[in-house]
Amino acid sequence: MSKPLSGMYAALMSAFDDDGAFSPERQSALNAYVLRQGLTGLYVGGSSAESGLMETEALLEQQAVVARDAKGSGATLIAHVGVPALADARKLARNAKSLGYDGLSALPPHSYPFSDGEILGYYKGLAAETDLPLIVYEVPIRTGRPLPLELLIDVLDLPNVAGIKFTSTDLFKLTMLRVKRPDSTYFFGFDEIYLSAAALGTDGGIGTTYNILGRLYAALHEAVGARDLDRARALQDVSAEFVTGLLDVGVLPGMKAALRACGIDCGPTRAPLASRVPDAEARMRELVSRPSVRDWLV
Repeated sequence: MSKPLSGMYAALMSAFDDDGAFSPERQSALNAYVLRQGLTGLYVGGSSAESGLMETEALLEQQAVVARDAKGSGATLIAHVGVPALADARKLARNAKSLGYDGLSALPPHSYPFSDGEILGYYKGLAAETDLPLIVYEVPIRTGRPLPLELLIDVLDLPNVAGIKFTSTDLFKLTMLRVKRPDSTYFFGFDEIYLSAAALGTDGGIGTTYNILGRLYAALHEAVGARDLDRARALQDVSAEFVTGLLDVGVLPGMKAALRACGIDCGPTRAPLASRVPDAEARMRELVSRPSVRDWLV
């Protein structure tokens, strides 16, 4: 029996107009493109959406646009609401509940060196705000430190907390979490090594490159379930090839350039995010034109 919210989700990106303001029209075009890719659903308002650079009002509007566009599609919607200010996180959570989202997720508070007790208190307050299942987050590259195993267990034990998005290469910690809390739902967040965690028994993935290669990741998840290791390795190799090219440009600027090469204009990234190279558009056009990648585009 599948666990709550399990499956493969695009960490949906945000669309802006040329001046950097949130663009509902461009967001709808992106939503339609990603919804065609055969994934379980959309993870809305996370790091891939540049949420740390967006105003709360823009995040609320984005939730509404995605809910409208996904209506009738069968897609499961998870709203990331993990902004540092708990009052804003609660506001985002209530809004997602009112719009019919299926679940919530949240980064730990990350603007200051919060103590373990403060992080637990943040999640306790957020989990109590609605009755939606909450996916918490281990992501040392964003918070600046790995959270202790004992703290993660305490968080997973909170009412309404259904699972965790684990974006860390500490796969032993992931194994220990699964042993100690086997009923929780486990997502993995590093696209380029998804197979490594999936082999240990994760319940799905949430990733940035799923915006373009969603069909590939759905097939990879299916191959793992079918125990077809050769196919899973081959699919993971395509993912790694794409991510390697992306890292040279910068993940979010590169993804937006790659989406433009696929006919989807999401606008610029928000400052100070910027491409690392002057020829980003040409590099991404070449990358998505490779047969190994092109075969998986919708």
